[in-house]
Amino acid sequence: MIEWSTACPDWRERILARQSLIPFEPLFPDEAEEALEVFKALRVVDLPGCPTFGECCDEWVFDFVRAIFGAYDHYGVAGQGKATRLIEEFFLLISKKNTKSTTAAGIMVTALVRNWRRSAELNILAPTIEIAKNSFEPARDMVIANRDFDDGALFDLLHIQENLRTITHRRTNAKLKVVAADTETVGGKKSAFNLIDEIWLFGKRDGAGAMLQEATGGIISRPEGFTIYLSTQSDEPPAGVFKEKLAYARDVRDGIIEDPRFLPVLYEYPPEMIEAEEHLNPATFYVPNPNIGRSVRQDWLENKLRALQRGEGDEGEDFQTFLAKFLNVEIGLRNRRDRWAGADYWVEASEPGLTLESLIERCEVATIGIDGGGLDDLLGFAVIGRERGTRRWLVWCKVWAHPIVLKRRKEIAEQLRDFEKDGDLVFCATPTQDLEEVVAICCKVRDAGLLPEKAGIGVDKLGLPALVDSLIAADFRTDEEGGTVTGIGQGGFLNDVLIGVARKLADGSLKHAGQAVLQWAVSNAKEILKGSARAVTKQTSGTAKIDPFIAMLNAAKLMSRNPEAYRKKKATVRILG
Repeated sequence: MIEWSTACPDWRERILARQSLIPFEPLFPDEAEEALEVFKALRVVDLPGCPTFGECCDEWVFDFVRAIFGAYDHYGVAGQGKATRLIEEFFLLISKKNTKSTTAAGIMVTALVRNWRRSAELNILAPTIEIAKNSFEPARDMVIANRDFDDGALFDLLHIQENLRTITHRRTNAKLKVVAADTETVGGKKSAFNLIDEIWLFGKRDGAGAMLQEATGGIISRPEGFTIYLSTQSDEPPAGVFKEKLAYARDVRDGIIEDPRFLPVLYEYPPEMIEAEEHLNPATFYVPNPNIGRSVRQDWLENKLRALQRGEGDEGEDFQTFLAKFLNVEIGLRNRRDRWAGADYWVEASEPGLTLESLIERCEVATIGIDGGGLDDLLGFAVIGRERGTRRWLVWCKVWAHPIVLKRRKEIAEQLRDFEKDGDLVFCATPTQDLEEVVAICCKVRDAGLLPEKAGIGVDKLGLPALVDSLIAADFRTDEEGGTVTGIGQGGFLNDVLIGVARKLADGSLKHAGQAVLQWAVSNAKEILKGSARAVTKQTSGTAKIDPFIAMLNAAKLMSRNPEAYRKKKATVRILG
């Protein structure tokens, strides 16, 4: 039996020393070298002189090709008695301009040549037509270049159908097809070999996980097949299928998950280097760019970074996008120029494990903020507690959404599903589920004796009539009766808490539960000046959602008044006009 591990626990040392990130030799060296011979003979036509891969590639590319094709047990010697591939899935994360799409085309042309199954299907799935062209055109040009520069044997063997973005093997009738993927183009596919390009874009697409599962399902009955996922980092916080695959790849690489059938190759900075801002040192640019000095120009990266640091980008997000695309730095918060000042300190203020129950147990008083709530909107809910003894503010949130939001706001659908998996967002099964559960939490905080008698629940001053009715039904009183539900002015009226909460984050006197949904809302918040006041509004943030962030500010507005808890059995509420 052959034993191997795809874990690479010493990847930090390897990547800094420019060593291979593949921790084992090819399982079947003969298979690896025969495939590599085909791959190295293919030509890259967009480089001067149309060199072969063998002439222009660095060793990391050959290591990756060897690992893929060298995992094929052609004679069944591993004990299964039949041809099979011992490593079926590969994940390559690499910065932009490191010949990712061209390498992908070369790998798939090699697979087409090496394949023995008649009428086999090989697919390169791309999220858009433009990206599909980026893979098909190099593959097409490799075949044509064989006629122009070499003996023409490959050109005679493979038939190009440019209108269909298809290359057919004339002897086996196997087809390599490059498609812009959607549920219709991948439905019913039975391909043995799949390459998924730019999976970060699939992560933004609603239902992409199910679509890719359908696209790659043919491997079940074709044990010689493989699936390769290729990507740069996302220009937004990772979401959906990309977030899942990236997290899984990191866990396999780090040895947290043992999966010898999955090989991750991730060219990214160790987290501690990013924490120390070493990724901004040009001397480290080779870490996420193994092709630096070849297809990646060191001087261009340096000049672009300096320009962006001087604020010369076209848009506020250019700096973060540059870090994501050319240095593979994962975006946690969108550090725009117009970001809320507190965003810089948000991650460090996280206290994992903080729950509503522990907040209630640790705090002497609590205020509640609520925002949003339309059927095609999010209902954001936040509790801020003042901790006994330390007087630190502790923040916990929750969000509700109705299923219609998945249809009307498809651009954030996968992110919302991620938050649901975290347990911090609830999709309502009934029209009133969100109101009922919000009121239940308000009652829980009230019955714990933490709500102030006055000004304990803050809502948008325009009001949420259905929510107020539900609170009244739960024995809360309106503001005319001296209750505790308070209307909070929005926009510039939140200037004091925008500044105050940012300061508390910076000095460590505010801690939050580290919930991804609230971090996402913080990252979406754009701060503007309205007269002499700072403001964050839904209008300036565009389609990005900030409801839980505004809910937190509403709660902070009330907590900043230094309230005391009302110690009677039941607290009351009021509406401020």
